[in-house]
Amino acid sequence: MSEVHAVRRGLLRDRCAAAGSAAALVSRPANVRYLAGGAPPGAVLLLGPGEDVLLCPRAPSGESGHGRPDEALRVDVLPVPDGDPVVAAAGLAAASGADSLAVEEHDLTVARHRAMGKAAPRLLLVDLGFTVEQQRIVKDEEEIGCLRIAAEITDQALGELLESILVGRTERHLALELERRLVDHGADGPAFATSVATGPNSGQGRHRPTDRRVEEGDFLSVRLGASYHGYRCEIGRTFVIGTAPADWQIELYDLVFAAQRGGREALAPGAAYREVDRAARHPLESAGYGEGLQPWTGHGVGLEIEEDPQLAPTAMGKLDACVPVTVEPGVHLPGRGGVRIDDTLVVRPEADGGPELLTMTTKELLAL
Repeated sequence: MSEVHAVRRGLLRDRCAAAGSAAALVSRPANVRYLAGGAPPGAVLLLGPGEDVLLCPRAPSGESGHGRPDEALRVDVLPVPDGDPVVAAAGLAAASGADSLAVEEHDLTVARHRAMGKAAPRLLLVDLGFTVEQQRIVKDEEEIGCLRIAAEITDQALGELLESILVGRTERHLALELERRLVDHGADGPAFATSVATGPNSGQGRHRPTDRRVEEGDFLSVRLGASYHGYRCEIGRTFVIGTAPADWQIELYDLVFAAQRGGREALAPGAAYREVDRAARHPLESAGYGEGLQPWTGHGVGLEIEEDPQLAPTAMGKLDACVPVTVEPGVHLPGRGGVRIDDTLVVRPEADGGPELLTMTTKELLAL
């Protein structure tokens, strides 16, 4: 991967040069990892004007969750443990002869930005914007391979849970067990806080598990994902506990399933973000559930669980091939519960078989 990271840094360096800046400072953790291969928490990456330098508050440990820095990078560990790497980077850029430095203003606090200005008063700080985030949207096959393994781990963990006894157990306990199973199967850890929602809590997009116990006849909705070598996936499924589902549960499930299928089938290179959103949203709005829907029906995934692009009604842009995204419509009926179905897929052209589904757990409405 050393050559891959060097190429990524080269692309960023070329874009900065075209904008008139000979040096760039990358501080957002996911962007640092993307360009450096790995870094301890708090590290920043300085590109040019001389050599590229990874400035770290502490020496890299080599932990799998943090990755390993590209061997071609110079690694500087700050002599003072509580020093700020961005301030040190500003001083280093100025000492190397840079007259301007592109920084990620969206990641820096005002206090840190001011501290950089004081450390290098003659250095012009300009905004790098979301250049690295845009560069990260299209994934190479090695990145997609990591996502594929993350999805396999996630499917394994969820599949094992579905084979256990669920009635009487709390949402909180089930969420903790799922996260343990992710790690047992090789994940760095959970990609995000696992959500388990039962009965009237089911179907909510960001439900935090409680001490409510699983009961017969409940909808049980689960949302989880593994992180593998930093790459994160997402799956969401809804089941019925104990008995055959009621008519209203079948009807609601079939509706959300149709919406999710519509979104999946709309994924193609050149498809507008808003059109994919509409394909998943329209069936739910037509059935009268538009008011309570979340603001998007999908998003990109990678080194962060929510990346560009956003599949939303007002989103601008079109999909490219090799962009991994989620499709995750859901309906929640207050006091009754609801349904969520989430998948992670990779956009592929029709000639390559269309969208590649990474999360394989069945979407059949199972009674557990």
